[in-house]
Order: sequence, then C-alpha cells, then structure tokens
Amino acid sequence: MSTFLIGGGWDTAEVYEPFVRTVGGDRRIGCLIVDEGDGAAQFERYAEVLRKAGPATPVPLLVPLGGRFEPEAALDGVDGLLVCGGLTPAYQEALEGCLERLPALLAGRGMPYAGFSAGAAVAARRAVVGGWLVDGVPVCPEETGEDLAEVEVRAGLGLVPFAVDVHAAQWGTLARLIAVVGRGAAPYGVAVDESTLLHVVGGEVRVAGLGRAHVVRPGGDGGVLVRAYRAGEAFSIG
Repeated sequence: MSTFLIGGGWDTAEVYEPFVRTVGGDRRIGCLIVDEGDGAAQFERYAEVLRKAGPATPVPLLVPLGGRFEPEAALDGVDGLLVCGGLTPAYQEALEGCLERLPALLAGRGMPYAGFSAGAAVAARRAVVGGWLVDGVPVCPEETGEDLAEVEVRAGLGLVPFAVDVHAAQWGTLARLIAVVGRGAAPYGVAVDESTLLHVVGGEVRVAGLGRAHVVRPGGDGGVLVRAYRAGEAFSIG
C-alpha cells in the first residue's frame, strides 16, 4: 500500500500527481470529506485538481459533521482514497470507529491512500488534531487551533509511525509539533509546508513539491532536533 501526505495548498496539482499515477489510469478515487454544509462544493474543488493531476474519476464520499465513516460500503468499487481537508478533530472523530478496519482494508486491496491537510494529520498513529496552548502557554497562533485550546493528540490510522502537522511555514505549526514531540506525546514528527508532498516508500519518506518537510526528533535533555528536507530529498522511517 502506498501512502501520500500533502501539507495543504489544495490547488497545486503537481503534489497530487504521484498519487493519481499510482492509482493508475482513469480509475475511481474516493474523496472523503466531512461535510460542514458545503461538502458538494468542496468535492468539486478536489475533483478539479485531481483531474489536472492526471486521468482520474473522483467520487464524493461525504460524511456529515458528527457522522462516522463506514469504509467497507463506501470504498466498494473505489481504487484509491483521498482523505481531504477541513476541521481536523472532526475528521478524527469521523474515522474513530474504523481506525483499525480502514488500514486493514486498504492493505488488503492494495489501495493507495492520500491525505490532504487534515487527512495527512489523521494518517499518523498519534494524530495532532489541533490546539494552540500547552499548559495554557501559546505555542502557535490561536487561529490554527482548529476550535481547540489545549493541543490535543489523539489516536489516528497508524499508516505512518510519526506525527504529522500541516501548513507548517504558512501557519507556524512547526512550534506545535516541537511541543508535542518534546513532551513525548508522539515518538517523532514531520511538519509539512503547503504544496509539499510526503511519499512513503518502503522504509523511507521522499519529499516533493514547493516547500519543505521539517522532521522533529527527540534530542538530549528533553530537547528536540529539527532538520528540514526539500524536494528530491528523503529520510528514513524510524
């Protein structure tokens, strides 16, 4: 199973190209969207950029806000899954009932997974879903909190072992991920800029797109080590 994680910047078709190419041909790509009232319009945005990225037949998979995603029925006849962006805690809640079933289904069918923004965050085993305070102290801008105050890390899909934060350069969320890793809430993490792709291939992660991926690992004495990778570079998992 192939995993692709996009840090935001929905209209950059180039970062979708490896995913669309892996799905192959003019095949059906399910677009999972938590519908906050504008789900149909959001789907059209993703459908347009997927078609720009290559031959594809996007299919809407809309889950109402507060609803649960049932993958067995929804993915019948689908060849690839794109989990889209929006309110990250709502996506985690929509997937909460299938955190084990969905990865098993994807693996069993050899179905590629792509996560955009929220969809990238929930792909992690320990998912950073939002918040801007750690023990009441700001670590990133309040408007990036996703309707949460304290930073929250919840159970995710476990498609990758590292935590993922998104819109890193644009929203200043690298500092949030540093706080998460520094507190031991995730073993390590990657903060991804917009218009930037992580392609998980075997035991390594390849970076593509316009921005950078910032890998945060625990350091000595409770600190962390941060290294940025640009397009064409890769880092090992683990």
